[in-house]
Amino acid sequence: MSEQRATNITWHTHHVTREMREAILGQRGVTVWLTGLSGSGKSTVAVAAERKLAEKGRATYVLDGDNVRHGLNKNLGFSHEDRTENIRRIGEVAKLFVDAGLIVFSSFISPYRSDRDAVRALHDENRFVEVYVDADLATCEARDVKGLYERARAGKIPEFTGISAPYEAPEDPELVLSTGGESVDQSVAKLIDFLAKRGYVEP
Repeated sequence: MSEQRATNITWHTHHVTREMREAILGQRGVTVWLTGLSGSGKSTVAVAAERKLAEKGRATYVLDGDNVRHGLNKNLGFSHEDRTENIRRIGEVAKLFVDAGLIVFSSFISPYRSDRDAVRALHDENRFVEVYVDADLATCEARDVKGLYERARAGKIPEFTGISAPYEAPEDPELVLSTGGESVDQSVAKLIDFLAKRGYVEP
């Protein structure tokens, strides 16, 4: 699906650079890619971290899996091919946010390492941070207020990650949040502290 079909197109550079935008915003643009099983806490941590940074005057945005499938990716299902295209599109959108100088939290299961690596490759060096939101399957199932795991185990949801489709955990993420044993506040504090130490935001 990622084949270039349009011809006679040219990439146009802007007169306002990323560095100029970052100087205005007082931060460095970065994609914070949160990956983990459904129910691991990806969206919860992303939304809470966005709020904390916004309260400090930082410019942020959360790209959430369900929200994106309502619009940009509404024509995609959950086959291996569609999952790959879903992540590719989000990676391209996140890259644009980074160019605008924003801190973008991407909250997606993104179960395949190759897809996450492809998104990393889209970004310039040190502009992509992979965060493994680590909670075991039992914990994720216990948190499942929508009953998705129960329906998946009953065969009512095909290709459900962790049940009938694989999840490939990151092998060398920049940060691991052990959400099965720590509170949301603790996870958010770790994440923001990491971003500050790496120079994306002021401490």
